[in-house]
Amino acid sequence: MNGLDGAEVWGRTNHRGEPVTLLEGPAFVAGAAAAGLLAPGVPGRARAAALLAGAGSGVLGGYDDLAGSASSRGFKGHLAALARGEVTSGAVKILGIGATGLAAAAIAGSPAPSRSGRAFDALVNGAIVAGSANLMNLFDLRPGRAIKVGLITGVPLALTPSGSALVAAPLGAAAALLPEDLAERAMLGDTGSNALGALLGLAATRLGRGPRLAVLAGLVGLNAASEFVSFTKVIARTPALNRIDMLGRRPVEAPAPAAADPASAGSGAAAADPAPPAPADGGPGAARAAVPPQPGSAESETSGDPAS
Repeated sequence: MNGLDGAEVWGRTNHRGEPVTLLEGPAFVAGAAAAGLLAPGVPGRARAAALLAGAGSGVLGGYDDLAGSASSRGFKGHLAALARGEVTSGAVKILGIGATGLAAAAIAGSPAPSRSGRAFDALVNGAIVAGSANLMNLFDLRPGRAIKVGLITGVPLALTPSGSALVAAPLGAAAALLPEDLAERAMLGDTGSNALGALLGLAATRLGRGPRLAVLAGLVGLNAASEFVSFTKVIARTPALNRIDMLGRRPVEAPAPAAADPASAGSGAAAADPAPPAPADGGPGAARAAVPPQPGSAESETSGDPAS
């Protein structure tokens, strides 16, 4: 794309400044779609809705992965840019996933007996699909985090009679990719995290109306909180969450000790010469990955968490 080979197009630097690939995202979308089409016991309408929700969210996330920039972040940033007449890739994704969620909810249908009840369910279910897609993207900031969140929230859905068939495919695909994610060789990116969230959201729409409204309230609250709170900082400050977040991950590297000043060492002084700061331009002293960053952050553009 644009004269770049695939490794450069999909290559990013992670929070350590090391190279990773975003191809885990397309792999997840393809795996979840294939499993969803082949899984037995899934009604035709639900199968079509899952294909639309997963593939549609994945394509929109892929567009943001490849064409996005960090000039605007969060709902507020993208919608403010839209109000100024600037159409960002994030705005396209937000509006597109919203439309995809509504369409998937309409295809899946509702058991409500009245037309107004079915319309209400379609709006609620569409908001759950879109909200879940965006929220999962906000967790894809550290190795394995989004997949862990997906497994923790998806397993209870797999135990329900109504959502088990829909949630099996995305959970299986996510679990298969978890080792690569934890090893920091690949990450879901917007492509995979949006698709994972959308599919889990679609499974949640099979719950009763009361539980669905509770799920929607939680999604709205967490998405709104992400505009003001760093999830990464909250997780790091909460021991139980931090233990889960670090499970299977490489430990955080301790800062390198300052080098001793030869002159001081020769005179028996204990003072140490502080190490020089890394150049701001990514020069030889900076910890940079071999793969240069491409347009579109390796992290969610809707999150305020820094890349490092």
